[in-house]
Amino acid sequence: MRIWFFCDVAPEDRGETPLADARAVLARIDPAIRRRFARHGVMYVRNYGGGLDLPWEQVFGTDDPALVERTCRARGIAWEWQEDGRLRTRQVCASEAVHPRTGETVWFNQAHLFHVSALEPDLRETLLAVVDEEDLPRNACYGDGSPIEDAVLDEIRAAYAAEMLRFPWKRGDVLMLDNMLMTHGRAPFTGPRRILVAMAEPWGATGPA
Repeated sequence: MRIWFFCDVAPEDRGETPLADARAVLARIDPAIRRRFARHGVMYVRNYGGGLDLPWEQVFGTDDPALVERTCRARGIAWEWQEDGRLRTRQVCASEAVHPRTGETVWFNQAHLFHVSALEPDLRETLLAVVDEEDLPRNACYGDGSPIEDAVLDEIRAAYAAEMLRFPWKRGDVLMLDNMLMTHGRAPFTGPRRILVAMAEPWGATGPA
């Protein structure tokens, strides 16, 4: 529920931490799109290892498949072991959430980030030339498994862009956010950059693994 950022080394070029109010983002999204997401949820698909993403052993902190399955079962994550030992997971989460203190509804998902359309066109083309879409390191679809339309994701990204706040980091800056009411990202940068992060007050609901 709480997240702090501390600027230890300010980037020389870009490297901002863009912010957006999740309530305002929600208000900008077409009600018809909201209803569809609310009805189906968001399915996050992840393929570990294979030289394209982190190996499942590193992500789950174990080399025991039984422990991985136990963790997935406890979190409502479907898992599938591939013939070469790689792991594919699918997790369906809600698209919105209600803040436990303010009672406000917020747009609370990462569909626009997990979906293959979030990749740069050249990288997307390269990856799809190597693997099938179901084998991409990360992707997102509606909770019923149907594809999310690019136009829908474009509208969601436009909502974030319209609400985006940016500021240049200076060494010693401290930023504290309500991590549910406000969203954050990271802009590209060149050269050194060191932003330290601390979090507190875990929330009971789970997001994408």
